[in-house]
Amino acid sequence: MSLVKICGINSPEAFDAAVEAGADYIGFVFFPASPRFVTPVEAAVLSARQVGAKPLRVGLFVNPGFDEVEAVLREISLDVLQVHGSASLVAPLRDRFGRPVWRQLGVTTAEDFPGRDEFADGFLVEAKAPPGATRPGGNAVKADWPLLANFRPVKPWLLAGGLNPGNVAEGLRVTGAPGVDVSSGVEIAPGQKSPALIRAFIAAARG
Repeated sequence: MSLVKICGINSPEAFDAAVEAGADYIGFVFFPASPRFVTPVEAAVLSARQVGAKPLRVGLFVNPGFDEVEAVLREISLDVLQVHGSASLVAPLRDRFGRPVWRQLGVTTAEDFPGRDEFADGFLVEAKAPPGATRPGGNAVKADWPLLANFRPVKPWLLAGGLNPGNVAEGLRVTGAPGVDVSSGVEIAPGQKSPALIRAFIAAARG
């Protein structure tokens, strides 16, 4: 069964929908430039709505320093640190905080695939950010799925970028990805998650 991560959770309604629909991961964005940004306290309040082994909580950081991550972890317990930045950040963060670290990969050609000695515990794989983008992620741009059909890293990965309830099943089929990560594809406006779209996305990914 495909793994599903709903990223950019910032409301009780979105959190509850993701939990009830069976998401494996819930992502909180700690990057102020994002319309999905939440403070550590806001994330902690949302996370407290459900106690249990799943979904796992993922914190998204952009080129973070230790102080930034420590400030978040003082308020909320995260299961995974998701990093948008250099591969050199991964090992120090994992050593310091004792948590798995996933790294975002922007992929245009096979040369962008990570080496087999990459330290990350997992990858979020999407298209490179377009020129002039203010955020480092895929910015709702669909990745090159046929290219990613040849992506077989030694670490787990999630397909991201440009996914929605209407195309997620095809994305999984074409790429062979073990799971998917969605944010804007389940929104009705930037940063405004739709519980109905969250439920539809998870159903499509699993169906």
